[in-house]
Amino acid sequence: MRIFGVILAGGQGRRMGGADKALLPLAGRPLIAHAIDRIEPQVDRLAISANGDPARFAAFGLPVLPDEGGSHGPLSGLLAALDWAAPLGATHLVTAPTDAPFLPPDLVPRLLLAADDTGAALARSGGNDHPTCGLWPVTATTALRAFLASGATPRVRDFAETLRAARADFPADGAFANLNTPEDLAAAEARLKAAAKEGAAKEGAA
Repeated sequence: MRIFGVILAGGQGRRMGGADKALLPLAGRPLIAHAIDRIEPQVDRLAISANGDPARFAAFGLPVLPDEGGSHGPLSGLLAALDWAAPLGATHLVTAPTDAPFLPPDLVPRLLLAADDTGAALARSGGNDHPTCGLWPVTATTALRAFLASGATPRVRDFAETLRAARADFPADGAFANLNTPEDLAAAEARLKAAAKEGAAKEGAA
């Protein structure tokens, strides 16, 4: 089994004033860097799904995949990533959003544990699905193309239902918090500072 991952960075950041959300600073680093740190240790290979000039992500040393299949939001990024992963020998692909800097360090193992015979699973916490945090078998490429061609509303959750995706339950501890507004970004900054302060205090007491 080979698990590849993709960071979905195709959003337009309208509630962030139209800024390139992936590159907004959080604790002195681009927002996407935090998502990469969370996902990269859990997968065999990682890529970034994004349109526009790929050079803006050059510092991360990862493949940058433009959308495929038209303007269908995250599903276009998923399709491009599946097409990238399949010929490289991946069996599954994990998706994660660029604006979720607190993702669980055991996201991928728990998705794999939850996945049934279909090989697909979505993360869930507090009774809420997190559709862009999912595990997808690379064999789903044909089904995804058909779904996009059907004219159905291109929602990730709806496509997951066509695969009978399982759910992997996580604690409702804010690990899947998305940063959609400047206020969200400020709250995440405060959360990271508090965590760093707590870590320093524990180290000093050791």
